[in-house]
Amino acid sequence: MAAPQQQPTAPPQAPAPGPQAQLQAAPGPQLQLQAQAQAQAAAQAQDFDPVQRYKMLIPQLKESLQNLMKIAAQNLIQNTNIDNGQKSNDGVAQRFDKSLEEFYALCDQLELCLRLAYECLSQSFDSTKHSPTLVPTATKPDAVQTESLPYTQYLSMIKSQISCAKDIHNALLECSNKITGKLPAQGGP
Repeated sequence: MAAPQQQPTAPPQAPAPGPQAQLQAAPGPQLQLQAQAQAQAAAQAQDFDPVQRYKMLIPQLKESLQNLMKIAAQNLIQNTNIDNGQKSNDGVAQRFDKSLEEFYALCDQLELCLRLAYECLSQSFDSTKHSPTLVPTATKPDAVQTESLPYTQYLSMIKSQISCAKDIHNALLECSNKITGKLPAQGGP
């Protein structure tokens, strides 16, 4: 004879703690505020991150495309039945233009997300390329970063950036004076 099979039983759970235990285990109001602030910051970061937004929109786009194809097929079947002289039992068919508009709206949102992601990436590359690298702050020679600049090179780079900014400012000022018809101000007395 086969031994009867025993079904696994769940381990006994502790009774729910009373209100006194819940009060003792509850974190202070500061910790709750910090947790809420972190949750809000994470939600905002997700809202502004174009890659995360793109990942969220892809399933919606797939669903919208499936819905669009289903409505198109239903409308095609209904129109074929009407053309063949058969009466349609479906009643009112769903509107194809509404579902197509929804699909295009999602495509537009995805396009904006991709453009924004590309711009962010381009700015990151440009920032890395044109911004100065770090100046070493460590006093020990073995802690110096390999990508950092010596202070003298850093100063010369900053001076060249200031000079370039002044040149751009002067060119824009000269151009605006030409447009408005003002003469450039002469040097002081």
